[in-house]
Amino acid sequence: MDIIIRDNYAEMSRYAAGIIAGYVKNKPNCVLGLATGSTPIGTYKELIRMHKEGLDFSRVVTFNLDEYLGLGIDLDKPYDLDQSYARFMYEELFSHINIKKENIHVPDGRTKDPEKYCQWYEEEIKKAGGIDLQLLGIGGDGHWAFNEPGSSLASRTRIQALTKQTLDDNYESFYKKAGVDRDKMPHFAITMGVGTILEARNIIMIANGVKKADVVAKSIEGPVTSQITASAIQLHGGGITVVLDKDAASKLKNLDHYVHIERLKCQYGLS
Repeated sequence: MDIIIRDNYAEMSRYAAGIIAGYVKNKPNCVLGLATGSTPIGTYKELIRMHKEGLDFSRVVTFNLDEYLGLGIDLDKPYDLDQSYARFMYEELFSHINIKKENIHVPDGRTKDPEKYCQWYEEEIKKAGGIDLQLLGIGGDGHWAFNEPGSSLASRTRIQALTKQTLDDNYESFYKKAGVDRDKMPHFAITMGVGTILEARNIIMIANGVKKADVVAKSIEGPVTSQITASAIQLHGGGITVVLDKDAASKLKNLDHYVHIERLKCQYGLS
């Protein structure tokens, strides 16, 4: 596991985007797993900038982690007045790059048969050859996607009830700004499972801000537990990169060691 620490959010986002861009350049038809939330916005802005400078997304396939049950948009009609993650992705990334509509996969919260749809989503990931690189954030209580505390670390794509903390966090990030009453927020979501996420060949997890420092330390250095689903990152056997700003890294017990290792790798051309 590579722990990369940068001075601030902008530098963290630039580094993360550079990793993703590297996969796109080396494998133009790569499969990317994408995340929503405030943390990856800077990374997406950097990818948009790189696209304007020539980064080609025309053969890239994407799968998003999650969506609120009951919400969703058609990419042909992207400006529906909802707070869907599909709308977020369109406005923050997809409408600014040359990705093909048919290569975009965001769970459809409007499905009439959620259980069958979740099985279909799993099958689509397999048909695409699996995810080459999965981008992840981390929730305030340590969750990945909508895998709330207590979720099985072997879980698959499914319907998940949202905790009060997740509802509070998402209200502040999305619904409050849109003037939507908290009571009108969806209380369920479709989410990739922890087991699904762990099948990605490579993972990049990003986090910023002092509010994430405790849970970042627990996920990387604490015990593996279903109460902090992001701690499952310790179980992944492939390439893992965790990119943090200084605030999010501030409570890591082995902080000096991580900085030392990165310096060594740079010195010997191993990064």
